[in-house]
Amino acid sequence: MGNRRLFWRIVDKVESLINQGEFSAGSRLPPERELAEMFDVSRPTIREAIIALEVRGRVEVKTGSGVYVVEKHDAPIKSQEISAFELTQARALIEGEIAALAAQSITEEELAKLHKTLVAMQEGLYVEQADREFHEIIARATRNRALEFAVANLWDLRLTNSQIVADYNSVCKNNDDCVMDEHTAIYNALQKHDANAARSAMHQHFNRLINALFDAVEARALEEIKRKNSEKRGLYSLDGLVKSAH
Repeated sequence: MGNRRLFWRIVDKVESLINQGEFSAGSRLPPERELAEMFDVSRPTIREAIIALEVRGRVEVKTGSGVYVVEKHDAPIKSQEISAFELTQARALIEGEIAALAAQSITEEELAKLHKTLVAMQEGLYVEQADREFHEIIARATRNRALEFAVANLWDLRLTNSQIVADYNSVCKNNDDCVMDEHTAIYNALQKHDANAARSAMHQHFNRLINALFDAVEARALEEIKRKNSEKRGLYSLDGLVKSAH
């Protein structure tokens, strides 16, 4: 156990040197003998550490050549790098299964709360807040706090990523009737405790949304093409020459 704890300490030290740039990506680590002297441990301990580093994906052992530092590609994803399409697909996949699970355990009290959010959306009262509460009630009805946490975080992303906010706003304002119909279909399936229908209704809700996002992107692209063509027309048009000739 002592040797095992020791080689893990060597792993931590080598990883720290890699992260600090002392051993840069693509570079070859010092030979086994030098590493043993550097860390004042035996060569077998170094070998164990190298094996662990290879399993972690931090180094690559090339027979007859040496041990090389692997370039790390798993940098944390920044929330602003996530698109509305990615978010919507994630929500469809996750919340579809949440709806199916909730259909089996949702209570009459939770259904009553869901209905209140539908009324609020229908009357235009705090629509975004009511929409979020609708989805979070369903997540809570699964009795799975990890799923509840996931939905809350997806909503936070929906409200804090500026590009997603703009993209969603461009398609949500003119689809109130669709949104109400979709939420009502989800509610009805949950009320019947029909897992398959609940999953399907949730998928249809997000499918309409993602298609609306595609339509909005296409419309913006067409407007940009028209704008550029208008600029070119103004620059190269011969209308003035044609008119002066008459």
